[in-house]
Amino acid sequence: MAKLGVNVDHIATIRQARGGAEPDPVSAAAIAELAGADGITVHLREDRRHIQDRDVMILRRTVQTHLNLEMAATDEMVAIAMKVGPDYVTLVPEKRQELTTEGGLDVAKHVQTLTKQVELLHQAGIAVSLFVDPDLEQLKASARVKADSIEIHTGSYCEAKGREQTAELAKIEEAIKAGRKLGLLVNAGHGLNYQNIRAVLALGGVEEYNIGHSIISRAVLVGLDRAVGEMADLVHGS
Repeated sequence: MAKLGVNVDHIATIRQARGGAEPDPVSAAAIAELAGADGITVHLREDRRHIQDRDVMILRRTVQTHLNLEMAATDEMVAIAMKVGPDYVTLVPEKRQELTTEGGLDVAKHVQTLTKQVELLHQAGIAVSLFVDPDLEQLKASARVKADSIEIHTGSYCEAKGREQTAELAKIEEAIKAGRKLGLLVNAGHGLNYQNIRAVLALGGVEEYNIGHSIISRAVLVGLDRAVGEMADLVHGS
């Protein structure tokens, strides 16, 4: 059965809009777990635009499922991860001006650096996932640097329409198959919502779906527990 990782970054985005204490992503994570989430995901960005160091430290102590720390592949973030000790980290590309992560990590271009970072994280007992586009070269490079898993960037599929979307879905299917053949666990995420996830679920082979924006958006209207529960039902029913 596939798992659902709920990203609570956007709870922190609302909090940071006024610089106060509410709403608290730590409280949101607890509600998400009670509603059926199999894991909690947070992205500690270099500019600290939403999730803060404090959030990550408290979540490490309070999350009852598993904690996935998304972060840039930098020495600073690797050091923080080694201090916090999440269950696993997902290394992602990061640009200061982007609204959200715009694409996959270029693993093939940074094999040497990523190999060292993966080794350091493994030494600290932390599993490593790499956020990559559904591209065979990037998948092979991910295996080369000894990552434990990949997270397939589903953004292009989610943004496409008609035949183009069908073609993007085919790329995801091939990436799932290739990743598993390479001995990698395969996760997926970015842009998935209650409608477009159905076709990806039908492909099978994905261990965990990491979803944030669509769940938090729906939570504004129906409540967080219901929004998480509905997505959990979809994912678990795959």
